[in-house]
Amino acid sequence: MTKREDVFAADFKTTPYWWERSPRPDLGPAQVPQRVDVAVVGSGYTGLHAALQTARGGRSTLVLDAEDAGWGCSTRNGGQTSTSIKPDFALLARRYGEQKARAILRDGRDALEWIGAFIADEAIDCDFGVVGRFHAAHNEPAFRRLTAALGNEPAGLETGGYVVPRAEQRRELGTDAYFGGVIYPRHGSLDPGRYHQGLLERVLAAGATVATHCPVKAIERTGGGFRLATPSGTVIARDVVIATNGYTGGVTPWQRRRVIPIGSYIVATEPLAPDVMDRLFPTDRVVSDTREVVYYYRASPDRRRVLFGGRVSHGETDTRVSGPLLHAELARLFPELAAVRISHSWMGFVAYTFDTMAHVGRHDGMHYAMGYCGSGVSMASYLGMRTGQKVLGLNGGDTGFDGMRFQTRPLYHGRPWFLAASVSYYRWRDRRNV
Repeated sequence: MTKREDVFAADFKTTPYWWERSPRPDLGPAQVPQRVDVAVVGSGYTGLHAALQTARGGRSTLVLDAEDAGWGCSTRNGGQTSTSIKPDFALLARRYGEQKARAILRDGRDALEWIGAFIADEAIDCDFGVVGRFHAAHNEPAFRRLTAALGNEPAGLETGGYVVPRAEQRRELGTDAYFGGVIYPRHGSLDPGRYHQGLLERVLAAGATVATHCPVKAIERTGGGFRLATPSGTVIARDVVIATNGYTGGVTPWQRRRVIPIGSYIVATEPLAPDVMDRLFPTDRVVSDTREVVYYYRASPDRRRVLFGGRVSHGETDTRVSGPLLHAELARLFPELAAVRISHSWMGFVAYTFDTMAHVGRHDGMHYAMGYCGSGVSMASYLGMRTGQKVLGLNGGDTGFDGMRFQTRPLYHGRPWFLAASVSYYRWRDRRNV
């Protein structure tokens, strides 16, 4: 086993692997207009898709971000696309009724199909592919639950999934650590950095202004809209979209009380031999598992590295600490990678919600979409697009998420003091054979 201090490669970096091909763009100082039709706070997938709709719809649009464009999880994620809906039909039906449950699940399916069509229509070169997902069972009871779930899918909302028993697992993944799993053939992968860059270029081409390193300090309602205070001056906007997700701060306290920022960590290995990659990832699918404290991983688009992610810390943001923890789990699953070193180790904040659902709506006159619970590539894009349509007043902006109560908890104000205990509890559950 590689010693902890020897885990890192000589040229190890703490920036995302995706930034090698797509460095954060230097947009230069933007001239912030005094008045716009739409101000979007946040330049990730949600904000840019909302801005693309409003700019192409003829509205003067300004996107504001405290950092570089896409600096947050939109360029830090694992590049996996899914339906993004965590609760199953039975749970959703108990919460909201069968009609609402179907509408929510349809949005998950539509988001997955829509992102592929969007990338194709816009000709964004981001290594997108519908490669399928192997969702692996970490114990036998989890495998039984996965199998049972496939047999109980609601009519008209079938995933097309199929079971891979443990005896046949190596045709999908080069490890014996799991107990079989399920293939979801419609899930996909992309390069999130290149996807974001392509989206940003189309937003700029549509005429929107993107002001980076320009944090919003305050938002006030006015008679005809909103006043946003920034270091570059005050902006008056008729409509505002809050698209800050895991980086939601005190400027919007209502939203901040409803999202839980959780660190998600990823490492990239040094380049591996082609035969090793073919043995470990023979089908090139993305992978996730059934743990409560989940691991997710895949081959890099060029099939030279393993990109391995998970939630290995309660609150640590030092990726030199999280990197060896992820490496140890990678070596447990794939013992032949024990001596392979890490070239990149990075992290970002995803936004969970108390009901494990994304939310879209309007509060105090401001539109918002957020809370993708760690599966936001397709859903953030889709709900950002739908939010832009809502700003334009288009009927197509309606979603199954409309009208859902966005929950919070007493004494919660955006700092998840309960997270350490919660993660410890879920780790304990993962270790139990239940």
